[in-house]
Parts: sequence; structure tokens; C-alpha cells
Amino acid sequence: METRADDDIWLIKFYAPWCSFCKQLDPVWHQIGSELKSLGSPVNVGKSDATASTGLAKEFKVRGYPAILMLKKGVKYNYSGPRTRDGILDFANRVGGPLVRSLSSVSLFQHAMDRHDVMFVYVGATSHLKGNYTSAAEELIVHTYFFSSTKDVLPKVVSLPSLPAVVVFKDGTYFTFNEELDGDLKSWINRERFPNFLMIDSFTLYAMGESDKLVLLALVEEKNLCEESVRYKGLVEKVSADYREFYSRNFYFGFMGGCDYINGLVMGEVGVPSFIVVDLSSDGYFLPPAAVKTERHLLDFLNGVLDGSIQFQGGNSIYQRVRRFIYEIKVSLTSIISQAPLFGCFLVSFLLAIIAVVFYVCFKNRPTLADDDDNDSGGLLVSPLQRQTKLTDKKSD
Repeated sequence: METRADDDIWLIKFYAPWCSFCKQLDPVWHQIGSELKSLGSPVNVGKSDATASTGLAKEFKVRGYPAILMLKKGVKYNYSGPRTRDGILDFANRVGGPLVRSLSSVSLFQHAMDRHDVMFVYVGATSHLKGNYTSAAEELIVHTYFFSSTKDVLPKVVSLPSLPAVVVFKDGTYFTFNEELDGDLKSWINRERFPNFLMIDSFTLYAMGESDKLVLLALVEEKNLCEESVRYKGLVEKVSADYREFYSRNFYFGFMGGCDYINGLVMGEVGVPSFIVVDLSSDGYFLPPAAVKTERHLLDFLNGVLDGSIQFQGGNSIYQRVRRFIYEIKVSLTSIISQAPLFGCFLVSFLLAIIAVVFYVCFKNRPTLADDDDNDSGGLLVSPLQRQTKLTDKKSD
């Protein structure tokens, strides 16, 4: 950090020696370093023991392990995606490259379209809108790519009402930013950076919470989907496509394999297949009041969520946080006991012993009636008649 040049770009992993997730990431991290070096990337790859270099970890505001971030021209970019080789490499190439990439030919534009499910493009000359676009890119480059081009590079089917313009290409079509309808440009980009329908994991679901939009999920099996799960998944996909103009401002649509994350949110077991609407901004959720068998039933469910007729559950109140904390302890202990019964029983017994000792000490140190009488008498001897009088006074009080 003391000898690096101003234009050096560093991808850093902060770890702790005792962290099992950090150890699992080690071979992936070495692959990433080797691949970026072989490709001639300007990104340097390193790692730092946060327990030894505490000052550096504090400077980068490391709060969990492993923490992955990039330092580029004095700006720190945090990586919050899945800890996979492809995910981290995409982050390194995206943030380590130009902030806004220029597409100067039809072939370059088509190549970018083939590579990216969602693509934001600024079209036009220098303007106030371009300044806002660049400012949004500085903050949101950690999530998505940003491009610029001229109008003659765009596909022939693209028709823009005026220039300059910001266009998002996704789901086989395109949408143009309208300041009157869409509001702030950065907020619009943050909302539109996901496909209309996609497979959603816990990392994606967490990122969607930053946009304040709700997420309609079809919960299905992780593998070998049954016929009913395929129907649930198809129903969500159809509604997302056919009613996009009605619900896209309020909902994301997708499906999730497995229910571990959702079980933690609802603090219980959720059946598969099923539907749920998740509100990540408040850790809340909505469940259908009745079985959803048709498209009309699903639309009624969405409308009920929007008009408030469907009950909101969960939340992040103190009561719900305590419940969630207890549930997580219960799940963790259950998992430990199932995998290592002897160690699990020892751990439970140890925790119960600590609680028992705490209660015993508190009970033993509780002041007695005789202690109160001695304190009231200043340590002097008290006759039985006086003691009886004091006892009567205490009871009346």
C-alpha cells in the first residue's frame, strides 16, 4: 500500500486464519490471480490477513470474512456477489476496465449484446444527461456494465424519440429512460439492472432489496423439478412477460431452487412448490391466502399485495429480530447435533450449565429479609417485638 503507484489497480481478499469460508476460497483465488495475469489484465491480485493487518482492515472497513474489494485510483469498490471464479472474474474485468465502454461499430455492439443479459447504453453527444450517466456508472459499476455509442451503431429496429438518450437492452427488447416517468436516472438503472424473469439465489435476492422493489418467487426443488414446480415456474414467467407494464415498477419475478434462505426469513418450513412475495427492504413477506391454481389467482395475489388486502408478515422490529436470532440458534444447533451428535450434546449441555450458574449466582446474591432488617437497624440488635413491628410495616407497604 505504501509503494503502489497511483494508477495501480488491486483486487484484495481480506481473510482470517480461522475462517473456513476463506480456506474454501483459497484455490479459487489462486486461479483468479493466475488467469488475470495470463490475460495481461492491469488488475493485481493479493490477499491480507485481517487479524494481523488490523489497520489495513479498519481502513477498508472490513466487517466480515472473506471480504473482497477492489482499489482503483483511490476509490474502493466492494464485491457482494457469489464467491465463485466466474463471478469474481466478471467483477474484476468490469470494475478494472473503463467506466463507460465505447461501442464504435455494429459488430462490437452485437458482440456486447450477445455477452450481456442486461446492457445500458448512452446514445448521443456530450450533454447534461451524459454527466448524470457517468455519475451513476461510478457508483453502480460494481453491479453492471455501462456502454456508449452513436445512433448509427444501434440495431435498425431501435427507434429513439430524441437524442441524447439512455437505453436498456434486456429480455429481447429495449426500454428508453424517461425522466418524467422514471425519475432519477441512477434509481432507474438500479431498478432495471435485472432481467424481468430470472433464477434468483440469495446473493441476487439481497441485491434486489437495494431497489425497494418486491420480489415474486416461485419456490421449487433445486434439481429434478416435479410437474407442479414446472407449472409454478411457468406461471410466474408468463405473468412477468404478459403484464410487464403493470407490475414492473413494483415487482421482480423469478424462481429459487431450495428454501433455506426463505425458511430463515419466515422462521419456519416453506413447502415446495409455493409462491411468496418478499420485501427485502424490511425483511418482510406476503403469502397467498389460498391455493394459487390459475393465472387469475396469481394476479389477484399481486393486486392484494399492492392494495394492502394481503397481510404483511415478518419485518425488522425488535421482536422479529429476537425471534429470528432464536430461530437461527435453533437451526444451527440442530445442524450440529445431526452432523456430530456427541459434540452437539456437549455444546447444549455447556450452554445450559452456564445459564444455570448465572441464575444460581443471581439467586444467591438476592438480599434476604434479615439483611434488610439489619440494614434498617444500622447493624444493632433488634428485639423480637421490634422485628415483628417492622415485618408488619413491610407487609402493609
